[in-house]
Amino acid sequence: MFRLDEKVALVTGAGSGIGRAVALLFARRGARVVVADVDEAAARETCDLGGEHALLLLPAQVDVGDEQSVARLFERVANEIGELDILVNNAGVSHVGNVEATGLEDFQRLFRVNVQGVFLCTRAAIPLFQKSDGGVILNMASVASLIAVPDRFAYGMTKGAVLSMTHSIALDYVGQGIRCNAICPTRVHTPFVDDFIAKNYPGEEALKLEELS
Repeated sequence: MFRLDEKVALVTGAGSGIGRAVALLFARRGARVVVADVDEAAARETCDLGGEHALLLLPAQVDVGDEQSVARLFERVANEIGELDILVNNAGVSHVGNVEATGLEDFQRLFRVNVQGVFLCTRAAIPLFQKSDGGVILNMASVASLIAVPDRFAYGMTKGAVLSMTHSIALDYVGQGIRCNAICPTRVHTPFVDDFIAKNYPGEEALKLEELS
């Protein structure tokens, strides 16, 4: 059983789903966790779910695609905690459609959160890692980073970019004790995914997707 005693972790998109599960697990393993989400109420709910570990959790609102919002978050971490050991870039959004069915607004929305968000948070975290003589970056990519998934053009594009960034960051910073890795899961039934299926695949089509999961 791994322990994260005395470690400080920041998890984006920690208001629900995978991010919430990671934040709560890290807290149970002894880490102090910054629970960051665009929905501050959801971030606070994650902290409330921490039970006896709730005091190890700090809720924070952030829009990962906005440079100033990310800067404020990491300034808060630097001022209130003073260090950072782990960054989990988990925040993300999705879209259904091939290239013809992907509008520019959809493309830009996914790029802003899924790619620009990873870039901004990683760039802001590295000075804190350097101050601590090392750190860990964990990027949430997807099986869509590795293989084509039907009707996930924009989503696959962004997750492919996340995987490529992971390789570049790992190579550039390993000599400074900063490790960067990615996880590439298939579909995980989180509230985000279930709501997404319900909205985009109504009725029998949703049931077929459930059976294939």
